[in-house]
Amino acid sequence: MPQRVERKLMAILAADVAGYSKLMGADEEGTLARLKAHRHRLVDPKITKHRGRIIKTTGDGLLAEFPSAVDAVRCAVEVQRGMIAGNVDVPPKKKFKFRVGINVGDIMLHGGDIFGDGVNVAARLENLAEPGGICVSGRVQEDVRDKLDIAFEDMGEQKLKNIARPVRVYRVRLNEAISRAEPALTLPDKPSIARRKSRPSEDAHKGPLLVFVGPKAQRHVREVALAVGYAVIGLDDQVYLAWVGA
Repeated sequence: MPQRVERKLMAILAADVAGYSKLMGADEEGTLARLKAHRHRLVDPKITKHRGRIIKTTGDGLLAEFPSAVDAVRCAVEVQRGMIAGNVDVPPKKKFKFRVGINVGDIMLHGGDIFGDGVNVAARLENLAEPGGICVSGRVQEDVRDKLDIAFEDMGEQKLKNIARPVRVYRVRLNEAISRAEPALTLPDKPSIARRKSRPSEDAHKGPLLVFVGPKAQRHVREVALAVGYAVIGLDDQVYLAWVGA
């Protein structure tokens, strides 16, 4: 009698470094050291924080499982926003940009590894993601759309390599939050960025800013900062603003 295959419904995150071969060609030892540093400082801690588990790594890539799509997407967004902040002062030719794909599916487990179309779809979504971006399946988007304050761009149905049926794909819009009908919050001691009423001029300061605000004021700061061209990364009671342009 055939042995029963163990199966589990889970969220799968696949990630790799865009242009890794080129980075290695320019500086092997330096690139490997930076990859290890990013993993140690940012990626692995975020996966652990959001209840994920790394299944395997392959050079510059990794495959991780999460108990829910919400956990997986939260992790991916925090990693990508952390990379934006970490890349602010890095020369363009040395910047690391991860591509991330996330899917939810019924997965087969064997010998500590995972198999099945659910895994393959996550890997294909990673290939569709732009450097520094995140692509998710329609099922993931449905699971998280009313639970996380992030926006999505519908890329339509995509024919993925070696996947029998087309997959609905969504791109996470990292620099946009969902607009919600809520009254404006009053900000005590508003930071200068929140007082701006128009986009900064070309000769204005476009470097990173670190704004200290209380938890109740963070949404207001986020909305204003996004409107004038800053990527917003929450850091507990701080809001890190990295200029990305409009």
